Amino acid sequence: MKGTIYTETIVYAAPAAFTAEAPYQLAIVTLDDGTRVTGRIEGERVSIDTRVELVEHRNGVPWFRREGSSSRAEHQAAAEQRVTPQETIA
Repeated sequence: MKGTIYTETIVYAAPAAFTAEAPYQLAIVTLDDGTRVTGRIEGERVSIDTRVELVEHRNGVPWFRREGSSSRAEHQAAAEQRVTPQETIA
């Protein structure tokens, strides 16, 4: 599911249940079918008119990321596969 950012904000003073996650980005996304949903943003910050794609639902909340960008898990996996100069010396 893909869409475009209609509006967004950064939450710095989060409700008690989410204080450990602050700051985080919330957005209203206009989906390609014209409906709008509120969701969280994963990864790099987005702005109005940025294209996004649905990553997953967590506890009933849709999570989006910038279209074409990789997830945090993919970034971590790629980082773990990189060889450091110390590893090449044997």
